[in-house]
Amino acid sequence: MHHPMHTRFDYEKRNQHETRPHFTLEVFPPKRNASVGTIYDTLDGLTGLKPDFISVTYGTGLSADRTATARIAHTIHHEYGINAVAHLTAQYLTADDVDEALAMFDDAHVSGILALRGDRNPDREPVNVFTHASDLTAYIRQRRPDLEILGACYPEKHPQASTLQEDVDNLKRKVDAGATRLISQLFYDNDDYYRFLDLARDAGITVPIEAGIMPVTNAKSVRRMTSMCASRVPAPVEQMLTRWSDDPATLQQAGIIYASQQIADLVAHGVDGIHLYTMNRPAVARRIWTNVQDLFTADQQPQA
Repeated sequence: MHHPMHTRFDYEKRNQHETRPHFTLEVFPPKRNASVGTIYDTLDGLTGLKPDFISVTYGTGLSADRTATARIAHTIHHEYGINAVAHLTAQYLTADDVDEALAMFDDAHVSGILALRGDRNPDREPVNVFTHASDLTAYIRQRRPDLEILGACYPEKHPQASTLQEDVDNLKRKVDAGATRLISQLFYDNDDYYRFLDLARDAGITVPIEAGIMPVTNAKSVRRMTSMCASRVPAPVEQMLTRWSDDPATLQQAGIIYASQQIADLVAHGVDGIHLYTMNRPAVARRIWTNVQDLFTADQQPQA
């Protein structure tokens, strides 16, 4: 089903202090049993993309995960000269854990922290100190008044919220608690994002909101991620998956084109930023960047 285009959100409603959209990337630490060198392969492969920052994901909350995230953030900042953002998930942390993580992230010179609630791990009981991302955000804000704190948002609503409006109200609480920039969960229909943006701005959320783009690279991962995030697979993506499910190279090619078109449309609408989920596939990220890079350096003001 096609939704009517929402275009109310445009230049007038953008944060005036941002003249061009941000372009940012996400990478994840190597799996526990993988060589640590694989992250260098990923980062080397991203050389030349000039992101405003690279964010580093965080595992389930064990202290080994904090160390891995901090170490990679340190590498990004010190060896590649790129701003690093460290993810931190709330559910399994005590206040002492957060203090320890903040100290590690200070040493790594992170430029910001993405405060998340985190996925439930069926094998572990939540600590119940920081139940929501907003609780963690408020605590970090109190501990680090000057740090950029980022938050996640869900254009098609968080799977556990009953309505999109309820989700936007929760998001407003997160921003009021101290989040200074938001990054959206993946979506494959820009109209869903514009509708969400209208609601967020109407709710008084004025911080920059980056659009999270996850390129289609293989059918299985699209099915897994969209079901996990409860996001729609719109007809054009469904068609690609059906047509090329047995031809991963062609599907990846189509996915690069689709993501590039999503980004072009978002930038044309004056988006605050694009956050590309690289899935540690630098070749895909590079191809997309080659397609869209000029959009990020063009004069952003509409012609009179």
